[in-house]
Amino acid sequence: MPSHRYRPAHARVPLPDLTDRTWPTRTIDRAPLWVPVDLRDGNQALAEPMDTARKRRMFDLQVAMGFKEIEVAYPSASRTDFDFVRHLAQSDAVPDDVTVVVFTPARPDLIERTFEAIDGLPRTVVHLYTATAPIWRDIVLGRSRDDIHTLVRDAATLIAKLADARPAQDVRFQYSPEVFNATEPDYILELCDDLTGPALWDASPDRPVTLNLPATVEIATPNVYADQIEYTHRNLARRDAVILSVHPHNDRGTGVACAELALLAGAQRVEGCLFGNGERTGNVDLVTLALNLHTQGVDPQLDLSDIDAVRRTVEHCNRLPVHERHPYAGDLVHTAFSGTHQDAIKKGLAHHTARAAALGVPPEQAPWEVPYLPIDPADIGRDYEAVIRVNSQSGKGGIAYLLHTAYGLDLPRRLQIDFSRVVQHATDDSGEEATAPQLWDLFHATYLAPYEHGPLTPAAWHTTETAPGHHTFHATLPDGREVTGTGNGPLSALTDALATAGTPVDIRHYAEHATGTGPDSPAVAYAECRVGDTTLWGVGRDTSVLTASVHAVIAAAHRAHAHTDTHIEGTAR
Repeated sequence: MPSHRYRPAHARVPLPDLTDRTWPTRTIDRAPLWVPVDLRDGNQALAEPMDTARKRRMFDLQVAMGFKEIEVAYPSASRTDFDFVRHLAQSDAVPDDVTVVVFTPARPDLIERTFEAIDGLPRTVVHLYTATAPIWRDIVLGRSRDDIHTLVRDAATLIAKLADARPAQDVRFQYSPEVFNATEPDYILELCDDLTGPALWDASPDRPVTLNLPATVEIATPNVYADQIEYTHRNLARRDAVILSVHPHNDRGTGVACAELALLAGAQRVEGCLFGNGERTGNVDLVTLALNLHTQGVDPQLDLSDIDAVRRTVEHCNRLPVHERHPYAGDLVHTAFSGTHQDAIKKGLAHHTARAAALGVPPEQAPWEVPYLPIDPADIGRDYEAVIRVNSQSGKGGIAYLLHTAYGLDLPRRLQIDFSRVVQHATDDSGEEATAPQLWDLFHATYLAPYEHGPLTPAAWHTTETAPGHHTFHATLPDGREVTGTGNGPLSALTDALATAGTPVDIRHYAEHATGTGPDSPAVAYAECRVGDTTLWGVGRDTSVLTASVHAVIAAAHRAHAHTDTHIEGTAR
């Protein structure tokens, strides 16, 4: 590949020389001011931009989630955008604690059109932007640094004049030097300090100006962006009168990292989109950023407790799907197929439940520490049904987990290992995922169904305790034979009876448990039995523990017969 055609960031634009940078030693301990730009920046990246109905649905979602500033439109760009701002102004759709942001380039006619759109809105931020990077100045605009500065100054003057003419409205100001990350640092300070000075927007701590510093196109590693933000943060003339904002894009796939490092470097506000929609590879994803904070114990100040509902609305409005592997929100992000992962998660969930009980708190309030799950799926409205799913890569832990959660089975460890081989064989053949019902059907066919048909399935049977510690088992076999056995318990009497029928059975392992608390809840019995040279498992399920046990032993014996017959037939061939 012709890599020699490209220049690194430091060869394109001067970068700040921060030998005493402080951002690497900081931590994020509070949420920034989040500003979704789905209705403007995200919308202009859609093949089919939103109409007013879809825009309103997105706006209502963002209000419900808790956003306090929402960029709603580029009113001078289209009739649809203009009409949506008028809709908000005329429909009382904007709550008292929410401020709308509108976007405008530095052209007098478009600025005036923008102010027409916001007429009647009680609280508005007018967001002015100009491209400032050398490549844009030279190739796109054909203007010098001084020319751009004059353009910005004239636009800011007009904005201040139009705002002063609306004393009943609270109009605040925002400026974006577009392509900030590819612009000379001294030029950024020159423009921003002039805008916030007394001659133009006269920023003050009680009426701050938002300075938004976009990584419009990612050109460097996130640490470079952090240095650029910290340099600006430390050198602005009126820092205490500025809300320092960032707007990362994702061209290098590091938009989230750029935003997080920018917050460490002094940023207070982040613009982005829900699930990262935007031009090219998208804007930074506010959902991921917010939930990253949540997993660090920091309240993101956004309601993401039903992330599937949020995703459905965004997918409807954007008419774009959210990827199955999208952080936090994708269908598969809490799902483990790998056997080792499943085993760790199964053990982790059991440990979490036990820890909550020991602390005397509900599981949803207990500290969360579960392997492979950085977040409790329940925090964002997910259940545990999709956490472990089974395919040919899966192991005993995941299979056992699904059978336990769906059917109440607590498989003994050796049975888990045995059944995992059965499942792997089935999924290897099909190449498909196995659902919990499919696992149950396979488990039933393998371990329970063999009781139903075979030479040892009794037409009738009963046990009797003839003396303390002395039991008899009597059965009528399908061929009409009557068999009786004795032992120190019902199962030992059963095996004695089977021996008299010509099938000696040695029970190597036995376990049983209830699957519920009610009188009609079935019990399950597991029996690992040796018959001749073959050792296999059988399972029984019945409201009677004894009946379930008898079924389990006979099922194992029938499986052993079938295994031996198949082996002999295969050898003969």
